Amino acid sequence: MDTSVWSLALRRDRPIVGAHVGELLRAIDGGEIIITTGLVLQELLQGFSGPRARDQIVERFSALPLLVPDRRDHIEAADLRNICRRAGVQVGTIDALLAELCIRHDLTMLSTDNDFRDIAAHFALKLWTAVG
Repeated sequence: MDTSVWSLALRRDRPIVGAHVGELLRAIDGGEIIITTGLVLQELLQGFSGPRARDQIVERFSALPLLVPDRRDHIEAADLRNICRRAGVQVGTIDALLAELCIRHDLTMLSTDNDFRDIAAHFALKLWTAVG
């Protein structure tokens, strides 16, 4: 079994398409560890309406371990955001925390959100990139 660990960050306003979907399915089929956060789950649930969609998301995400931020993560995320801002990069509070969690726990982030590329230009954030 592959020991790669992935952090999953999804945007509710932009579907995961193409290579991102393929990589996620490959990781799942390969038995890789996939981790998410309650923040991602909450954002997804806020973006869908109706009990059926809600129940499907809750059920599917129940199989994924949740990485819970602690005090240190919030402090480091604020520092990350401040450093990016001084470099002219605008980073949202949630994105800063997600990036910090990946950096601290040495996770590779799989996301369709291009803002993480800007963060990775200033920090050791590992992002999944399509091969080819």
